Amino acid sequence: MDRQQADILTRQGVDALRNGDAMQARALFGAIADTPPPGSPPPWFLLAQACQALGDLAGQDHALARLLADEPRHLGGLLLMAGCKAAQGDSRAASSFYTTALAVADHAGPAQVPPGLVPLLQQAQHYLAQAKDEYAAFLTSTLAGQGITAASVSPRVDMALDLLLGRRQLYVQEPTSFYFPGLPQRQFYEAQEFDWAEEFEAAASAMRAELEDLLDRQPGDFAPYVQTRPDRPAAANHLRDDPSWGAHYLWEQGMVVADHAALAPVTMRALQRPPIPVITDRSPMALYSLLRPGTHIKPHNGMLNTRLICHLPLITNPDCAIRVGNETRQWQQGKLLIFDDSIEHEAWNRGQATRIILLFEIWRPEISLDERAALTAIFEAITAYGGLPRDQG
Repeated sequence: MDRQQADILTRQGVDALRNGDAMQARALFGAIADTPPPGSPPPWFLLAQACQALGDLAGQDHALARLLADEPRHLGGLLLMAGCKAAQGDSRAASSFYTTALAVADHAGPAQVPPGLVPLLQQAQHYLAQAKDEYAAFLTSTLAGQGITAASVSPRVDMALDLLLGRRQLYVQEPTSFYFPGLPQRQFYEAQEFDWAEEFEAAASAMRAELEDLLDRQPGDFAPYVQTRPDRPAAANHLRDDPSWGAHYLWEQGMVVADHAALAPVTMRALQRPPIPVITDRSPMALYSLLRPGTHIKPHNGMLNTRLICHLPLITNPDCAIRVGNETRQWQQGKLLIFDDSIEHEAWNRGQATRIILLFEIWRPEISLDERAALTAIFEAITAYGGLPRDQG
């Protein structure tokens, strides 16, 4: 068969398909596919369409497999193969082909997708959503039959299943300045994991009284948390120089703010207990952090993954919350909230009253004393060179 003959048979096959004679079309396309002329690709896609019209799933599957072997990202072929697998009852294979087809279409862009394939892409999205629900129901039912539920095992198992089923997004440590390897990817830590926490929380009422006394004496004594520095580019933060997110430091850049600390003796004594880093010109760091009603701190990452950030809520309301990674928690009056700020996080106050917390940092518990000493030397050397920027929230 030469190319001219193949072209004639192809046109006849297309006419047959348009006229509803899928049997004739399959025969014509099959003849070309069996003996294709040199340099001319076999009409696998057209043959698959003819087989689909006849309900010939095996023939459709074979033709599409041959097509995709040569053109793995053929959008129409991927969509037809997904539909074929779905008709054969292989939902996992169908989901895989549909997922790949959607990725190919997204990469190509709307202008490059043939209009005739748009309904199939919409069908793909609907199928994947339904398949995900069915898969989740199957796993939940099967595991429950073995006594495995979120409440009966552990939060980590629950998280793993949520990630598997796409119910949560995966977030990892992405510090903006310094990464220390080998640390667990944990979003929140629980206060009971730290031997100093119970005593610290017990002083919360007295610490709140000190804060309220400060607010009575100096109600406007909070500077913007993120401030423009004349010797550095302006921080890319929508709350830069905005007092809606305010700070009142007790320890700043490793130095006691004497007049502030003098008004908070209970708080300063309590801060002697946690394992706060001591790094020249960097830490200790402790402050009252204020968030006014309607303020939203947008998603961002902290500078380091060698520390945890501790919040002790002193004045809060139920409409305030913080999201770290894929978990959101409310601040609870007088209860420590401890998290890894190198993981993407955001916070908001949707209430009618200002939220104020005591904020400080501690060493991560997984870092040994020798490693802490080495990291302290590293950070001090970086700071001495002028290379570690000021923390911008």
